[in-house]
Amino acid sequence: MPDDISDSQTPEKLQGSGPIAAIRPKTYSHHGITREDPYAWLRADNWREVMTDPGVLGDDIRDYLEAENAHTKAGMAPTEARQQALFAEMKARLKEDDSSVPSPDGAYAYYHRYEIGGQHPVFCRKRLDNDSEEVVLDGNREAEGESFFRVIACEHSPDHRYLAYAADRNGSEQYVVNFKDLDSGEKLAGSLGGAQGSLAWANDGSTLFYVTLDAEHRPSKVFRHRLGSDPKEDVLVYAESDPGFFIGLDVSESRRFIVISAHDHTTSEVRVIPADRPEEEPRLIAPRDRGVEYEVSDQGERFLILTNADGAIDFKIVEAPLDDPGRAAWRDLVPHRPGRLILSLLTFKNFVVRLEREDGLPRAVITALDDNSDHAVAFDEAAYSLGLLPGYLYDTASLRFVYSSLTTPSRTYDYDMATRERTLLKEQEVPSGHDPADYVSERFMARGHDGAEIPVSLVRRTSTPTDGSAPVLLYGYGAYGHAIPAGFSTNRFSLIDRGFIYVIAHVRGGTDKGYGWYLDGKLEDKANSFRDFISAGEALVGRGLTQKGRIVAHGGSAGGLLVGASVNMAPDLFGGVIAEVPFVDVLTTMCDTELPLTPPEWPEWGNPIEDPEAYRTIAAYSPYDNVAAKAYPPILATAGLTDPRVTYWEPAKWVAKLRATKTDDNPLYLKTNMSAGHGGAAGRFDKLNEVALAYSFALMVAEETQLASE
Repeated sequence: MPDDISDSQTPEKLQGSGPIAAIRPKTYSHHGITREDPYAWLRADNWREVMTDPGVLGDDIRDYLEAENAHTKAGMAPTEARQQALFAEMKARLKEDDSSVPSPDGAYAYYHRYEIGGQHPVFCRKRLDNDSEEVVLDGNREAEGESFFRVIACEHSPDHRYLAYAADRNGSEQYVVNFKDLDSGEKLAGSLGGAQGSLAWANDGSTLFYVTLDAEHRPSKVFRHRLGSDPKEDVLVYAESDPGFFIGLDVSESRRFIVISAHDHTTSEVRVIPADRPEEEPRLIAPRDRGVEYEVSDQGERFLILTNADGAIDFKIVEAPLDDPGRAAWRDLVPHRPGRLILSLLTFKNFVVRLEREDGLPRAVITALDDNSDHAVAFDEAAYSLGLLPGYLYDTASLRFVYSSLTTPSRTYDYDMATRERTLLKEQEVPSGHDPADYVSERFMARGHDGAEIPVSLVRRTSTPTDGSAPVLLYGYGAYGHAIPAGFSTNRFSLIDRGFIYVIAHVRGGTDKGYGWYLDGKLEDKANSFRDFISAGEALVGRGLTQKGRIVAHGGSAGGLLVGASVNMAPDLFGGVIAEVPFVDVLTTMCDTELPLTPPEWPEWGNPIEDPEAYRTIAAYSPYDNVAAKAYPPILATAGLTDPRVTYWEPAKWVAKLRATKTDDNPLYLKTNMSAGHGGAAGRFDKLNEVALAYSFALMVAEETQLASE
């Protein structure tokens, strides 16, 4: 039997099928319901300090996590050669000296590139008149000596003199903002700590707006900093008093306004500051109204606003005068049309562009202001991804977008909105080779438990058998309205080329079929997400593409909740589960108001503290609370010690309870990255090691289920 972890044990003493965590019960009571949590002790009392300094984690918790890491390493040891091979081939598909398409701004064009062997981007610019390159920030040099490093924002001032960049050096998503004089190449004194990462320059080129985090790691304040001044003298511009609302910061496309947004998952409120007059007080566009979302752009003497106000469930676009932007002045410009979800809005001096999705497929629609004519940019494949790439230029007829599909590498285009001509600027290069003709992508509808039609996208080699013998990796997310694009990924071909069918289940909780698809997968209807995922898997079996027990479920974060709940409900359907930083302790987290995301997440999941029905709903599906004494398929879970989104103890508690409760002897592994957060490793090659581990696990369980069926 597995050994118990006590305070005196070390990982070297652990043997058997994995470490059994000590039971130190903690009792919670809500709405007359008492619940006992045997592994609550894995939540460090000093978790805030651990976020910034992992070294202060208590020995008992560290010993357990390291024991689980040791168990995972030992259990996956037979796959180490495969992991190395997977890493090598995934790396070979990456163009090591790749670069983005330069984006023009004034006398320069800005871009980032990678160097051969380099883990991090190098941010550059070149003069348009002589094409000479200037490195503005070398991510590889900045990362030297760091166990973790990621740049989240790198913004040049409007006069091209200064650079502001925000970097995370421990994975906790607490950023430090530094400044660089691009004329001299020297860093400026005075850094801004405790930042969220959103940066916005005023037009004077010396004033920067930035957002700071509060003690609960919530972006709650906007400050104004003057270059050369003491950060202690920075001016508080806006403070959010509601812990359920986060702050965002941006600059409008025209550069006329600094835009401050306060939002949770269902409600937003926007304020603007003239970018030419950064010391003015923020001006409110429209006060928050529960359930009403809106985003603001400007064009000429009007604001353009993307909103779901007045029952526009799939959003509409309204206009309002600059001097009178309140709700009473909003006038429909693009009326609401049910089933056509308007995803985003991009404004130019003479054009308005909206990205919308209908019948599961995206398209860009361009309106020319000279005659108010519309035309659409779309593609013919059965499933594809389309994204708009905002640039620095406002007075231009050039729209940049990127397109890809499950079989087609990404292609970046400039599109002349006046002549309707497309210019291919870049096609993703796969150095080791990729022929789209070797693969086939399909899209079909799976019938849900209640008759709903669930979109399912898949890609496989043309030679992969469809007689039910192929293993499947079934991926899903299903939360926050995030739609999963049917886009290109080089990594997944390491599974596809080994006989896997790669499948995306576009379950409720995303907006893949409109905003109503999201509403039908949240709050009291959250279970629809899990049932849809199961229905997608059953449809794959029903269509003869695979068999029960040959499906590996894969999801991360809220997608980890999806696969965790689904395997509780239908363990026999799956041959394995990969749960990356999984949100599996939903009830405890949603009752813990100290955690960064809890109040802002209540509109998504419900508030179990105040609402007895929300409590019962969450308790009925929370994966941790519904672990039962039954057989589970093999499971690999991952965590990040400094993760502020899904804290490390959620997957740790889930694995601990599974190991102590389940009745099978199938592999159960937990891998905690002791020096990273929610996104895992920051380096582009280090990240491949994590993918190689997950894919090796999928291949291992697929081979075992294949042998069991023979």
